[in-house]
Amino acid sequence: MKTLSTKFAILAATAAVSAVTAGAADAKVRLKLANALAEDHPTSVVLQQFADEVEERTDGEVVFRLFLNGVLGSEREVLEQLQNGAVDVTRVSAANLENFNPVYSAFTLPYLFGSEAHFYKVMDGETADMIYEASAESGFKGLTYFDSGARSFYTKSQCIETPADLEGQKVRVINSHTSIRMVELMGGIPTPMPYGDIYTSLQQGVIDGAENNPTALTLGRHGEVAKCYSLDEHQRIPDFLVMSNRALDKLTDAQKAIVKEAAAHATEAHREIWAAAVDEAMEQIAEMGVTVVEPDIEPFRAKVAPLVEEYGKDPQVSALIEAIGKVEAD
Repeated sequence: MKTLSTKFAILAATAAVSAVTAGAADAKVRLKLANALAEDHPTSVVLQQFADEVEERTDGEVVFRLFLNGVLGSEREVLEQLQNGAVDVTRVSAANLENFNPVYSAFTLPYLFGSEAHFYKVMDGETADMIYEASAESGFKGLTYFDSGARSFYTKSQCIETPADLEGQKVRVINSHTSIRMVELMGGIPTPMPYGDIYTSLQQGVIDGAENNPTALTLGRHGEVAKCYSLDEHQRIPDFLVMSNRALDKLTDAQKAIVKEAAAHATEAHREIWAAAVDEAMEQIAEMGVTVVEPDIEPFRAKVAPLVEEYGKDPQVSALIEAIGKVEAD
């Protein structure tokens, strides 16, 4: 029986063939789609599905060429390319979008979503639809979102069961003001660095831990070094698929509708694949000898309350926080 990882590899290989075929198509509109993740990552797989659907439904008049593995640069660098027209579409974390529009910073706040069900209810509703237009003045708009999982702490030795356990711990975070302040308020020492440097930094003692979803311990192999995973699930930062205004202006209204529908279909497919990937990762974490703990999150939530208050001073962010809070999960 094929493992999920094997299935991803097969899908990725098929996607690569599709990409070559798409590049050769005699299309009226050819667009560049960048993704910093690997070709076998669930997001890359569904982005190829997105590109294939658009090409098929527009009879080859709109073709996306995929650039994966960060070959066009970091997420921030690609966003800058999106603004100047060198890239047309990209998948990017809300944590990087907050540098272009402060309203996205709300999505990086700790404990914004009460659960996975709450997250999906919000992201599938009107609140997210409004966000897609928020970056129009920055030169791009949102098409859809992808789940990037719940972020939790993992460490080499000291399990994080209370905020006190973070005291003096150097924790790798993404280079986001919100994430840095969050770890500071919890008592840790935030250490921003690229994702690719985490494994070696854990090995060499440059950092004591990091925080991410379960696949970081398996696909990223961080579980070989970090032996304690604390499921505090402090953040659920969505990824967004954004498209430049210039690229959108090249499409007819009918083509724009197809692109939007294909993006929604990619999100539906990703949700299923992602859930399976997380389940598989949790099984593999146990096999790697990683201890999993489930701490009481209330002490952590209390520590970061000042951060939520700080961001709430921005009217746009405050309105988004309030709107998300009003959504009730089924």
